[in-house]
Amino acid sequence: MAFRTAEPDTEQQAAHHGPPAADELHPALDAHVEPCEARGSGLDKVVFGVTALIAVGFLVWGLASTATLSSASGKGLAWTMTNTGWIFVLTASAFVVFVIWLAMGRFGNIPLGRDDELPEFNTISWVAMMFSAGMGIGLMFYGVSEPVSHFVTPPPGTGAEGSAQTAMATTLFHWTLHPWAIYAVVGLAIAYGTYRKGRVQLISAAFEPLLGRRAHGPAGKVIDMLAIFATLFGSAASLGLGALQIRSGLEIVGGIGVDGNRVLVGIIAVLTVAFVLSAVSGVAKGIQWLSNINMVLALALAAFVFVVGPTVFILNLLPTALGSYAGALPEMAARSGAEGSEVSEWLAGWTVFYWAWWLSWTPFVGMFIARISRGRTIRQFVTGVLLVPSLVSLVWFAIFGGTAIKLQQEGVDIAGAGGIESQLFTVLDQFPLATVSSIVVMVLVAIFFVSGADAASIVMGSLSEKGTLEPRRTTVIFWGVAMGLVAMVMLLAGGEDALSGLQTITIIAALPFVLVMVTLAVALVKDLSSDPLVVRRQYAIEAVEAAVVAGVTEHGDDFVLSVEKDPEA
Repeated sequence: MAFRTAEPDTEQQAAHHGPPAADELHPALDAHVEPCEARGSGLDKVVFGVTALIAVGFLVWGLASTATLSSASGKGLAWTMTNTGWIFVLTASAFVVFVIWLAMGRFGNIPLGRDDELPEFNTISWVAMMFSAGMGIGLMFYGVSEPVSHFVTPPPGTGAEGSAQTAMATTLFHWTLHPWAIYAVVGLAIAYGTYRKGRVQLISAAFEPLLGRRAHGPAGKVIDMLAIFATLFGSAASLGLGALQIRSGLEIVGGIGVDGNRVLVGIIAVLTVAFVLSAVSGVAKGIQWLSNINMVLALALAAFVFVVGPTVFILNLLPTALGSYAGALPEMAARSGAEGSEVSEWLAGWTVFYWAWWLSWTPFVGMFIARISRGRTIRQFVTGVLLVPSLVSLVWFAIFGGTAIKLQQEGVDIAGAGGIESQLFTVLDQFPLATVSSIVVMVLVAIFFVSGADAASIVMGSLSEKGTLEPRRTTVIFWGVAMGLVAMVMLLAGGEDALSGLQTITIIAALPFVLVMVTLAVALVKDLSSDPLVVRRQYAIEAVEAAVVAGVTEHGDDFVLSVEKDPEA
């Protein structure tokens, strides 16, 4: 016999979801929404005014008294590492677990769009864009220097020097799952809120599940201001690394001698002018074209080193590096300042700096991967974001880091060849066409500089103008120039060790945004918990369970379920 089930109408379900108003869609149904363009129009005078004033104050301080800025940032770093270093270590690994839990759990099938919406980009194009996101100045700067540094001077407590496995495992720890899990949190929150809920593309909008309308008020403005600061200093750190590497290339290829920091200032000035000109002339398509050319050049450079370098060693290193990384992951994730001052100092120069750097890049990269992921499910999103760029990093470091390690084993002192910014050029100098390949490196870094400044400035401009996708040119130019000047001040604050200035200020600037990220993860879970797909699943579970209990009670094993409209409804 048939057993009829009516629409659930229990007090418990009403308490869970509440009856929809006459003009509201039921929470179990998918609403047709389109992303909001912006909250109103024009400049957000509070967000822009406060952030611009503080940025200008930082620049005036750095240019007027570099010594006091350097001293203050050093004290700030010491306090940060002593009291809050554990926050960076803990949250970075927590984000990896968090996004994997989202993908593998009950939220994994939720689409970043409507229920029946197809992905905006096909899988090949989406993977290609994700691949491009995995490239940047960082891989150019650290592709050789980090593996060979860990090879010669391994992390404290990991054993004697000369271990390629330890060197590669430590490098992959910094460049694979952890950074992209951090980006995925912001990307998911923005993509879900924009394409599933119809919110504006602002970091603060993702806090609506926790703050409600307050996300549009002072609290939301503070969140967007912190996002601007994180982007400003994180992007400036990347630009500073690029300037260091270009200076090294000019010294090696062009024979330009070291002249204090004046060459660095000149490089940053020239490239900042190039960016400003591109913004003023509106050559966005030209920048996109240059970025595509950059990808081709990067692939060509990697293929060249793979062929002329120790090919067999590189191929052997790929599985070794992957296995060593997987085996050492728990130990590396648990390393903290509690192990002593030596470990704390090492963490400040490597792991904590990286986590702070990645955190500061989240508004920029998170918004990028959100924009290209409409229509993907959360499971697809997390899988693509974690695996594709991680694979890029694995191959890149195996080729360049593996080549450097092999040369170091054979007696070529790569690690001792000047600063770490010059080590890639030293490796290329061991092979044919050294001058050509070195010029390619400088071109790559320069284009990464210009296109990166362009994209990051647009993000800061968007945050300054209530989430508009096309901020005014003057706002974009302001943040681009500010970024170049901040990079210059950060380098000058490091004195003889310019890299330390970048690392120190990046860690300090990223600290407030850690709290934003943790709260964002909580808001995302609350948002997903009321998703129509989750609500429908809960209704289905409760309805079927009630029907089965009633059917068994009344008819034993001899019953079937059917769904019919309640005649009394």
